[in-house]
Amino acid sequence: MTPVVFDLDGTLVDSVPDIHACAALTLQEFDAEPLGVDRIRSFVGGGVGMLWDRIIAATTLDLARHDDFVAAFMRHYQQATAHSTLYPGVLKCLRDLQAAGHPIGLCTNKPLAPTHKVLDHFGLAPFMGVVIAGDTQPERKPHPAPLTAAFEALGGQGIFVGDSEFDADCAAALSVPFLLFTEGYRNTPLDQMRHAASFGDHADLPGLVRQADAMARA
Repeated sequence: MTPVVFDLDGTLVDSVPDIHACAALTLQEFDAEPLGVDRIRSFVGGGVGMLWDRIIAATTLDLARHDDFVAAFMRHYQQATAHSTLYPGVLKCLRDLQAAGHPIGLCTNKPLAPTHKVLDHFGLAPFMGVVIAGDTQPERKPHPAPLTAAFEALGGQGIFVGDSEFDADCAAALSVPFLLFTEGYRNTPLDQMRHAASFGDHADLPGLVRQADAMARA
């Protein structure tokens, strides 16, 4: 059965409230002005390093201290689950895909330690046959290497499910079907995103996986 690999933040879990809270604590530590949650949401997707590249550019922080900001942020972020929420229908969707025989995996730019914390907190870990995180590979999405590693661990190329430009470009680099969750963190209009299909409700995803699988096999 065709593997299905998911992104995490903005696809399975709405984690921006925790990311914003951790960023706010870090900015406070360094006497920098706060940034709103919508601004932080627009910065999410490329990993913690890119998040702080964007925060620094939006504030008066010194780029030379980038590593200090990341280290301070990670002290808060390692255990951050208090404000995150699972998108509706995610658990049933994963159960349905698993029952249909699809190997399931995760490919995220989030670092591994907070990724495992989130997976455990929301009961997602048992579904994941492989977890590729932002610090487990030399490259991050949109580079195809992390997604390639996830598919290889699950037995072959399959379908990628995500919400962002990073995810769309990663899937395109491998020429695999990309199913786009419309309620995540993308900054690009839907009609300008490369995708095989889109969905706003995880209840619709198993049917879209069947369709994408059938088209890929045709």
